[in-house]
Amino acid sequence: MQNDLQIKTLSGTLAREYLSEIAHLRITVFRDYPYLYEGTLSYEEKYLETYFRCPEARLMLCFDGKKLVGASTAIPLQHEDPSFQKPLIERGIDVSTVMYFGESMLLPKYRGRGIGKRFFEERLKHSLEHPGIRKAIFCTVIRPSNHPMKPKDYRPLDSLWTSFGFAPVEGLTCELEWQQMDETKPSPKTLQFWVREL
Repeated sequence: MQNDLQIKTLSGTLAREYLSEIAHLRITVFRDYPYLYEGTLSYEEKYLETYFRCPEARLMLCFDGKKLVGASTAIPLQHEDPSFQKPLIERGIDVSTVMYFGESMLLPKYRGRGIGKRFFEERLKHSLEHPGIRKAIFCTVIRPSNHPMKPKDYRPLDSLWTSFGFAPVEGLTCELEWQQMDETKPSPKTLQFWVREL
Protein backbone atom coordinates (compact mmCIF):
# COMPACT_ATOMS: atom_id res chain seq x y z
CA MET A 1 0.00 0.00 0.00
CA GLN A 2 1.39 3.41 -0.89
CA ASN A 3 2.43 5.88 1.80
CA ASP A 4 -0.19 8.44 0.81
CA LEU A 5 -2.99 6.10 1.88
CA GLN A 6 -4.01 5.61 5.51
CA ILE A 7 -6.30 3.01 7.03
CA LYS A 8 -8.15 3.83 10.24
CA THR A 9 -9.84 1.04 12.20
CA LEU A 10 -12.74 2.36 14.25
CA SER A 11 -15.49 0.91 16.40
CA GLY A 12 -18.97 1.28 15.02
CA THR A 13 -19.80 4.05 17.47
CA LEU A 14 -16.69 6.09 16.57
CA ALA A 15 -17.22 5.65 12.82
CA ARG A 16 -20.58 7.44 12.91
CA GLU A 17 -18.93 10.79 12.12
CA TYR A 18 -18.12 9.42 8.64
CA LEU A 19 -21.73 8.50 7.84
CA SER A 20 -22.07 10.73 4.79
CA GLU A 21 -18.72 9.67 3.28
CA ILE A 22 -19.39 5.94 3.80
CA ALA A 23 -22.92 6.21 2.39
CA HIS A 24 -21.72 7.95 -0.77
CA LEU A 25 -18.91 5.42 -1.17
CA ARG A 26 -21.34 2.50 -0.93
CA ILE A 27 -23.66 4.03 -3.51
CA THR A 28 -20.75 4.65 -5.88
CA VAL A 29 -18.98 1.29 -5.59
CA PHE A 30 -22.04 -0.95 -5.50
CA ARG A 31 -23.50 0.72 -8.57
CA ASP A 32 -20.97 -1.33 -10.56
CA TYR A 33 -21.40 -4.99 -11.53
CA PRO A 34 -22.17 -7.42 -9.93
CA TYR A 35 -24.43 -5.52 -7.50
CA LEU A 36 -25.78 -2.87 -9.92
CA TYR A 37 -27.23 -1.12 -6.90
CA GLU A 38 -29.41 1.96 -7.32
CA GLY A 39 -28.79 3.33 -3.84
CA THR A 40 -30.32 6.17 -1.85
CA LEU A 41 -28.90 8.10 1.07
CA SER A 42 -31.98 7.40 3.19
CA TYR A 43 -31.49 3.64 2.80
CA GLU A 44 -27.76 3.93 3.47
CA GLU A 45 -28.32 5.83 6.70
CA LYS A 46 -30.68 3.11 7.92
CA TYR A 47 -28.32 0.31 6.86
CA LEU A 48 -25.22 1.86 8.44
CA GLU A 49 -27.01 2.52 11.72
CA THR A 50 -26.70 -1.23 12.45
CA TYR A 51 -22.93 -0.78 12.58
CA PHE A 52 -22.87 2.59 14.31
CA ARG A 53 -24.95 1.41 17.25
CA CYS A 54 -22.79 -1.69 17.83
CA PRO A 55 -19.58 -1.04 19.83
CA GLU A 56 -18.26 -4.48 18.75
CA ALA A 57 -18.50 -3.61 15.06
CA ARG A 58 -15.36 -2.53 13.25
CA LEU A 59 -15.05 -0.26 10.24
CA MET A 60 -11.77 -0.06 8.36
CA LEU A 61 -11.67 3.26 6.51
CA CYS A 62 -9.07 4.02 3.84
CA PHE A 63 -8.20 7.66 3.20
CA ASP A 64 -6.23 9.41 0.49
CA GLY A 65 -5.46 12.55 2.45
CA LYS A 66 -8.88 13.54 3.79
CA LYS A 67 -10.84 11.74 1.06
CA LEU A 68 -12.49 8.42 1.92
CA VAL A 69 -11.62 6.03 -0.91
CA GLY A 70 -12.35 2.63 0.65
CA ALA A 71 -14.10 0.96 3.56
CA SER A 72 -14.64 -2.48 5.01
CA THR A 73 -16.84 -3.70 7.86
CA ALA A 74 -17.16 -6.51 10.37
CA ILE A 75 -19.85 -7.11 12.98
CA PRO A 76 -20.87 -10.04 15.18
CA LEU A 77 -23.65 -11.75 13.24
CA GLN A 78 -26.01 -11.64 16.21
CA HIS A 79 -26.19 -7.86 15.70
CA GLU A 80 -26.94 -8.06 11.97
CA ASP A 81 -30.26 -8.16 10.16
CA PRO A 82 -32.25 -11.39 10.68
CA SER A 83 -32.07 -12.02 6.92
CA PHE A 84 -28.38 -12.89 7.34
CA GLN A 85 -28.91 -14.89 10.52
CA LYS A 86 -31.80 -17.13 9.42
CA PRO A 87 -29.91 -19.43 6.97
CA LEU A 88 -27.26 -20.21 9.59
CA ILE A 89 -29.79 -20.73 12.37
CA GLU A 90 -31.62 -23.19 10.12
CA ARG A 91 -28.37 -25.18 9.88
CA GLY A 92 -27.98 -25.25 13.64
CA ILE A 93 -25.18 -22.67 13.77
CA ASP A 94 -25.05 -20.43 16.84
CA VAL A 95 -24.95 -16.90 15.39
CA SER A 96 -23.19 -15.63 18.52
CA THR A 97 -20.11 -17.55 17.36
CA VAL A 98 -20.00 -15.92 13.90
CA MET A 99 -18.38 -12.70 12.66
CA TYR A 100 -20.04 -11.22 9.59
CA PHE A 101 -17.88 -9.34 7.08
CA GLY A 102 -20.38 -6.84 5.73
CA GLU A 103 -18.63 -5.32 2.74
CA SER A 104 -15.27 -4.42 1.31
CA MET A 105 -15.28 -1.53 -1.16
CA LEU A 106 -12.66 0.54 -2.87
CA LEU A 107 -12.78 3.13 -5.61
CA PRO A 108 -11.37 1.69 -8.89
CA LYS A 109 -8.39 4.06 -8.94
CA TYR A 110 -7.05 2.55 -5.71
CA ARG A 111 -7.41 -1.14 -6.51
CA GLY A 112 -4.41 -3.39 -6.97
CA ARG A 113 -2.41 -1.78 -4.16
CA GLY A 114 -2.96 -4.42 -1.49
CA ILE A 115 -5.73 -2.54 0.31
CA GLY A 116 -8.25 -5.36 -0.16
CA LYS A 117 -5.82 -7.76 1.52
CA ARG A 118 -5.37 -5.34 4.40
CA PHE A 119 -9.12 -5.16 4.84
CA PHE A 120 -9.31 -8.96 5.16
CA GLU A 121 -6.34 -9.07 7.52
CA GLU A 122 -7.83 -6.45 9.82
CA ARG A 123 -11.25 -8.11 9.89
CA LEU A 124 -9.77 -11.53 10.62
CA LYS A 125 -7.61 -10.03 13.36
CA HIS A 126 -10.70 -8.51 14.95
CA SER A 127 -12.54 -11.84 14.65
CA LEU A 128 -9.74 -13.77 16.34
CA GLU A 129 -9.55 -11.25 19.18
CA HIS A 130 -13.30 -11.42 19.80
CA PRO A 131 -14.18 -13.97 22.51
CA GLY A 132 -16.36 -16.83 21.35
CA ILE A 133 -16.11 -16.23 17.60
CA ARG A 134 -15.55 -19.52 15.72
CA LYS A 135 -16.44 -18.61 12.13
CA ALA A 136 -16.08 -15.69 9.75
CA ILE A 137 -18.57 -15.30 6.90
CA PHE A 138 -19.53 -12.96 4.10
CA CYS A 139 -21.89 -13.21 1.14
CA THR A 140 -21.84 -12.26 -2.52
CA VAL A 141 -24.61 -11.80 -5.04
CA ILE A 142 -25.15 -14.72 -7.44
CA ARG A 143 -25.19 -13.70 -11.09
CA PRO A 144 -25.42 -15.89 -14.21
CA SER A 145 -22.20 -16.07 -16.22
CA ASN A 146 -23.98 -14.55 -19.23
CA HIS A 147 -25.54 -11.62 -17.37
CA PRO A 148 -26.21 -8.85 -19.95
CA MET A 149 -24.68 -6.13 -17.75
CA LYS A 150 -21.47 -8.02 -16.99
CA PRO A 151 -18.43 -6.06 -18.25
CA LYS A 152 -16.10 -7.91 -20.61
CA ASP A 153 -13.13 -7.21 -18.33
CA TYR A 154 -14.89 -8.25 -15.11
CA ARG A 155 -12.72 -10.38 -12.82
CA PRO A 156 -14.29 -12.03 -9.76
CA LEU A 157 -12.39 -11.95 -6.47
CA ASP A 158 -12.68 -15.68 -5.73
CA SER A 159 -8.89 -16.16 -5.67
CA LEU A 160 -8.51 -13.45 -3.01
CA TRP A 161 -11.25 -14.96 -0.88
CA THR A 162 -9.90 -18.49 -1.11
CA SER A 163 -6.38 -17.25 -0.28
CA PHE A 164 -7.77 -16.18 3.10
CA GLY A 165 -9.32 -19.59 3.71
CA PHE A 166 -12.91 -18.83 2.72
CA ALA A 167 -15.04 -21.18 0.64
CA PRO A 168 -18.64 -21.08 -0.58
CA VAL A 169 -20.96 -23.47 1.23
CA GLU A 170 -23.35 -25.21 -1.14
CA GLY A 171 -26.96 -24.28 -0.51
CA LEU A 172 -26.13 -21.70 2.16
CA THR A 173 -27.75 -18.58 0.70
CA CYS A 174 -30.00 -15.72 1.67
CA GLU A 175 -32.26 -13.29 -0.17
CA LEU A 176 -32.16 -9.52 0.01
CA GLU A 177 -34.10 -6.91 -1.89
CA TRP A 178 -32.63 -3.87 -3.58
CA GLN A 179 -33.36 -1.82 -6.67
CA GLN A 180 -31.07 -2.58 -9.56
CA MET A 181 -30.01 0.11 -12.03
CA ASP A 182 -32.29 -1.27 -14.75
CA GLU A 183 -35.29 -1.78 -12.44
CA THR A 184 -38.11 0.53 -11.41
CA LYS A 185 -38.54 -1.04 -7.96
CA PRO A 186 -36.63 -3.36 -5.60
CA SER A 187 -36.60 -7.09 -6.30
CA PRO A 188 -35.16 -10.12 -4.46
CA LYS A 189 -31.53 -11.11 -5.11
CA THR A 190 -29.90 -14.36 -3.97
CA LEU A 191 -26.56 -14.17 -2.17
CA GLN A 192 -24.06 -16.96 -1.54
CA PHE A 193 -22.37 -17.34 1.85
CA TRP A 194 -18.62 -17.91 2.04
CA VAL A 195 -17.33 -19.34 5.34
CA ARG A 196 -14.02 -19.73 7.13
CA GLU A 197 -13.50 -21.64 10.37
CA LEU A 198 -11.36 -19.79 12.93
